[in-house]
Amino acid sequence: MYCNYCGKVIQDDANVCAYCGTRVGSVLARKRLLRPRADRRIAGVCAGFAEYFDLDVTLVRLVWFFTAFLTGVGLLAYPIAWIVMPEEPLRLAAPMAQRVPSS
Repeated sequence: MYCNYCGKVIQDDANVCAYCGTRVGSVLARKRLLRPRADRRIAGVCAGFAEYFDLDVTLVRLVWFFTAFLTGVGLLAYPIAWIVMPEEPLRLAAPMAQRVPSS
């Protein structure tokens, strides 16, 4: 089987491409609308929508900007989304394995 995104050969029963990390096949995990901790400018609302809808974050920011200043809806919607959207949980680093001294 081939990855539709990077074109590399992957296992037939793979759910995720080992090369690019994109979900493949018919098994798709449920996506949640979250504010990510990375790639945010103000509160992460646009980055969250971009990740959820699998769009470029710059495109979402531009659309939000024009919506905010041309119609005024975005000025009200952004703080509401900031409050309503949960933040991505912290990812803790895996504990380091302790070395056993050799005798």
